[in-house]
Amino acid sequence: MNIIKKTALTFFMAISLGASSAIAFAEEAANSSAASISETIAHVEKALVEVNKSDFSAANLHLKAARASSEQITGNEAIVKQANASVVQGQISSKHGDVKKSAAELNKAIELYKSL
Repeated sequence: MNIIKKTALTFFMAISLGASSAIAFAEEAANSSAASISETIAHVEKALVEVNKSDFSAANLHLKAARASSEQITGNEAIVKQANASVVQGQISSKHGDVKKSAAELNKAIELYKSL
């Protein structure tokens, strides 16, 4: 009878520890997603400043970094996909030297990322 009690206690302890670690992991993932959103917004804003200065090579570097950090964003997939598409369109426009179109796309992407 003593062995059954010890086994049951061990089993319940293992389940409770497993459940709490899963919750901690989910919280950590949510925090890292928020950090990725902030990092992505920062890169897009820096790229927007560089595009407005017509420094397209520096803008391109920031846009590449924004696209890399946006891969780690979790949340509303439709908004993330639309924001990424705006970043890509802004990058294409900046490569063609179109400041107005690139700035418009980057502003659109910033608003979409901030809505997350």
